[in-house]
Amino acid sequence: MKIEKISLTHLKMPLISHFETSFGRIYDRESILITIYTEGLVGFGECVADRDPGYAYETTGTAWHILKDFILPAIQIKDIKDPADFRARIANIKGHEMAKAGVEMAIWDLLGKKEQKSLQNLFGGGKPKVDVGVSVGLQDTPEDLIRVIEGYLNDGYGRVKLKIKPGRDIGDVAAARNTYPNLKLQVDANSAYTLESASAIQALDDLDLLLIEQPLAEDDLWDHHILQKKFKTPLCLDESIISARHTRQAIEMEACRIVNIKAGRVGGLSEALAIHDLCYTANIPVWCGGMLETGIGRAANLALASLPNFKFPGDISATDRYYAQDITNERFSLNADSTIDVPTGVGLGVTIDESAVKKFMLRECSF
Repeated sequence: MKIEKISLTHLKMPLISHFETSFGRIYDRESILITIYTEGLVGFGECVADRDPGYAYETTGTAWHILKDFILPAIQIKDIKDPADFRARIANIKGHEMAKAGVEMAIWDLLGKKEQKSLQNLFGGGKPKVDVGVSVGLQDTPEDLIRVIEGYLNDGYGRVKLKIKPGRDIGDVAAARNTYPNLKLQVDANSAYTLESASAIQALDDLDLLLIEQPLAEDDLWDHHILQKKFKTPLCLDESIISARHTRQAIEMEACRIVNIKAGRVGGLSEALAIHDLCYTANIPVWCGGMLETGIGRAANLALASLPNFKFPGDISATDRYYAQDITNERFSLNADSTIDVPTGVGLGVTIDESAVKKFMLRECSF
């Protein structure tokens, strides 16, 4: 596939409601749309880096720089055979996994269109629909939290993830558990605790949670290994898992019992597939995390989550969980059994709403 043209579009899309984690509250979501033209085909990818370096060091600003000045020049007017070929051509660029992942997604989309296969078929996934849940950000009060949860349960979500941070942990989660004793419930700390301060959340062990996600530092494996021994509830690593190599190390040192896979965080769908296979062999269940993606990233996540070792509901909520208007013509809807259908069209299986892209565009450039 000879790359003929590449476009970058920096987007800012308003969220239906604010989303708050341990590192801040946002009202809009930024991302970068990557469009690649080759041999009469057009492929789309999404770089999920946000405006601020809260979740990760990458931002839309750093990703724009790395894409424009390093990644895209490495493939411009080149014949790229497949995602593996792309990865080999940018192997000398250290880090910046979200920027790389966005381009790789577009190449997967092109490959699917060229071979007339869906991403799910290319990956070897078999589920026609995948179990999903909803991620609930920090609310002003426990009462507000219960009202928000009730709304999502009424929408049909069967699993809820709560964001926590010091001072907003046991009370909020206990309120949710007491109100909904049979709810599939898990929590996400986004690295808000240290090994010492994590003693404050020991009581979470008594609240029948599916998992506790990333309680300690975003680059830590060893302290999670120590903390997991103190908890009967499985710890799940998110930010700490940035490659298959880190996954292997986490498994070997028993730093977690569950892994959250985010293709953007690990450098692309190829590495996500490798992590899935590694965890499958090690009997470590995985699930698909979310980054408030547009319909492009959401389609890729659904295809990924159709693989057999995705044992827990993913953070792949319906479109209307986050966006009143998306940049894809297709909107993803929640089924009555808390699932979402996996796209069956070629490639990602979605098309672009050009008017929406123009509406939300902050800047663009083409190569």
